Amino acid sequence: MLDASTDVLVLDRLESGEPLRFRDFHALVAGYTGRDEKAVRHHIDELAAIGVAPPEQVPMFYRVAANTISTAGSTPIAATNTSGEVEPVILRHGGKYFLGIGSDHTDRALETVDVGDSKRACPKPIGPVVVEIPDWSDFDWDACRARSRVDGELYQDGTLANLRTPRELLGIFAERHGDDGGDLICFAGTLPLLRGEFTPGDRWDLELALPDGRTLTHTYRTTGRN
Repeated sequence: MLDASTDVLVLDRLESGEPLRFRDFHALVAGYTGRDEKAVRHHIDELAAIGVAPPEQVPMFYRVAANTISTAGSTPIAATNTSGEVEPVILRHGGKYFLGIGSDHTDRALETVDVGDSKRACPKPIGPVVVEIPDWSDFDWDACRARSRVDGELYQDGTLANLRTPRELLGIFAERHGDDGGDLICFAGTLPLLRGEFTPGDRWDLELALPDGRTLTHTYRTTGRN
């Protein structure tokens, strides 16, 4: 949760329950993170057909305000045409890496005007529990399975095998923008929609099953839609 008195995002380690306090961290949403560049280009063309401008680079990194990342179960949304997406979340705290689950909730109408603004327009829900990853090279990223449901209906379901790995993704970010080694939270991309179209909804259930049998989950509801 975000401690309003100290402006700190507090997450818990799955292994011990020990709190991780994030302050003064980089907050990023990575887009177009698929490994298959032809498939990514096809997706870009599909989005262009509905008015979404192509990204300047692939993958693309969008900075968002740190205080928009929240573990709250209720997410205030002003716009009417918004939707979420399940995403693995890469975290770095005190030089150590962690994996979490979140949703890149986005204003779909604003997305046709400016993609970055559409992402910054909505809070970014994140699960309150994360798992430490001592070494990404020893972690079977491809075997992780992500799912999302909107209002109880299965919306996304698949492994992370088609997403760029954390080492590759963060390496690209460092090449382009530098890396000061500070704390960061990076939403790392999402899976195709099972029905192929964005679906607004009131309740979002997120799940990330890890190769060792543990599962990260988060549920949030949107409020305030007109």
